[in-house]
Amino acid sequence: MKVNLSSLDTCESSFTPLVVLELAQDVKEETKEWLKNRIVSKKEDGGAQLLFRPLLNKYEKETLENQNLYLVGASKITLLLGAEAIGLVKECNDNTMRAFTYGMRHNFKDFDDDNNDFLTMAECQFIIKHELENLRAREEKMIPGYPQAKLYPGKSLLRRLLTSGIVIQVFPLHDNEALKKLEDSWYTRFSLKYQPLDRIRGYFGETIALYFGFLEYFTVALIPMAVIGLPYYLFVWEDYDKYVIFASFNLIWSTVILEVWKRGCASMTYRWGTLVMKRQFEEPRPGFHGVLGINPVTGREEPLYPSYKRQLRIYLVSLPFVCLCLYFSLYVMMIYFDMEAWALSLHESSGSEWTSILLYVPSIIYAIVIEIMNRLYRYAAEFLTSWENHRLESAYQNHLILKVLVSLATLLITSQILNQIMESLLPYWLQKKHHVQVKRKVQALKADIDATLYEQVVLEKEMGTYLGTFDDYLELFLQFGYVSLFSCVYPLAAAFAVLNNFTEVNSDALKMCRVLKRPFSEPSANIGVWQLAFETMSVISVVTNCALIGMSPQVNALFPESKLDLILIVVAVEHALLALKFILAFAIPDKPRHIQMKLARLEFESLEALKRQPSENIIEEKAPFTKEAKRENQMKLMAQNLKEDSREGNKEEEA
Repeated sequence: MKVNLSSLDTCESSFTPLVVLELAQDVKEETKEWLKNRIVSKKEDGGAQLLFRPLLNKYEKETLENQNLYLVGASKITLLLGAEAIGLVKECNDNTMRAFTYGMRHNFKDFDDDNNDFLTMAECQFIIKHELENLRAREEKMIPGYPQAKLYPGKSLLRRLLTSGIVIQVFPLHDNEALKKLEDSWYTRFSLKYQPLDRIRGYFGETIALYFGFLEYFTVALIPMAVIGLPYYLFVWEDYDKYVIFASFNLIWSTVILEVWKRGCASMTYRWGTLVMKRQFEEPRPGFHGVLGINPVTGREEPLYPSYKRQLRIYLVSLPFVCLCLYFSLYVMMIYFDMEAWALSLHESSGSEWTSILLYVPSIIYAIVIEIMNRLYRYAAEFLTSWENHRLESAYQNHLILKVLVSLATLLITSQILNQIMESLLPYWLQKKHHVQVKRKVQALKADIDATLYEQVVLEKEMGTYLGTFDDYLELFLQFGYVSLFSCVYPLAAAFAVLNNFTEVNSDALKMCRVLKRPFSEPSANIGVWQLAFETMSVISVVTNCALIGMSPQVNALFPESKLDLILIVVAVEHALLALKFILAFAIPDKPRHIQMKLARLEFESLEALKRQPSENIIEEKAPFTKEAKRENQMKLMAQNLKEDSREGNKEEEA
């Protein structure tokens, strides 16, 4: 039986606030009333059927600063039906992972009608975000009170409100009690132990938990490279065999760690339910626009946009722009090399003290120019990716990552140290000062308000916004590039990366818990296109290491007469190593055996359910039993079976 949300009573006088919505100070009353009605209206009327109230009532607004802050929540039934709508996967009583359905809710582990902990707070906030983002215009031509904010059927209302400056921000609230428990088990006490990934996932969601899991795994995987690289750096060997051995180990290491990560990632995401979560039928992202129509797969009403138009935008505009930027960055690099050669020749000719200082000027100028270029290119890449009009958020992120990977930052170790200071320590210090000011202001108030909630909302709205895991993964990608490409000529690269990552875990944890707003949870089954980026880099590293070995003086001395033989041998070795790499990748399964069996079992049960469905429909059409009739028929069958059993027992006694 399909449950209709509008037929259920979802009105609650007081509710637990989960999400905060901040409006601009000069928003008109008719706009506020219209927005409130769209949020609380029933689904069939185009609303989200959520709970909505201002943070302050009329008296409190006169006493305090007039804050246009509103709290959003949802009833238990709304959240459960929302979990079914987004395809949330939970653990059943038989220890299998299945998509949650409201009608079969009692078959899921830890579910109880009186228990409100079945869904985590992060899942509840994700459901509310999903409902808000899917508020779309119907007959409205504009936002009431703002004629310049045009609307058309299918346009995301939240997107238009944000771009028009009517809504300043929407963010989920922290759970201070749960956050304190997470901090105590995560980073407040320095100890060499694994991170509480399940708790991180329960609080921040799968995407952020996967990042911290990959950061931890990658740091541990770097330790063998660091241990082997240290004696290579300390002891000067004249034999070139050490380079060959180190490069060969580098090849095996870069392949094995990526394949093993895929297996560990599959185990984690199966336990979390996202590995079997059907994401191909997810709702369109808020920025997606098109003509309102019916999705031929899902049958739902949503914006439709021809894929050929998107492909034309990608190949005729975005791709040429990326190639042009790549050419420009290479041109700037050549200018840097010319400046460095000029400074070196000037220093060799004069040898004065000021020319020795001049040697560092090209590097400083190049670093500043690269930083400016990266920021401008990042802005252009985000604009182009949004203009391409991708339907799904995952597709948008993948195309953005592929664009930005073409322009990588330099100065790895220096930039990492500066990033940790600028991203975590400095904002945390400023946040502590702001916290003290807000606390004094709240304590001085005479108004009868929920001071704790008011203080929390005002504090969190001033925090920085977490922009996603892109920059975090990019930093790890740069580390992997340095280690896999150049570790045979600079073996200490892995050791520096390990030292950086030990502090990176704590600084990132501090940033997530105390510096930035709580981000919305986002289901993920893996690290996405970053897996492909790391694997591509490992293939490039084979070519690079073979070329570095081939250019070494020791190897060149073996072929004094013919360089062609050297080139052919290097190419042959490179092809052999690539073949070995692909054999290793093929030999190591992406998913552990027990996960493969569970997924196959789920697929088999789904097919069996589809086979049974037509016959059940035919039976119901021929004999439409009521519940009481079905129950009576079952009782008759049970009685008949008991009689037959007793007859067989009597026959056995007579025999």
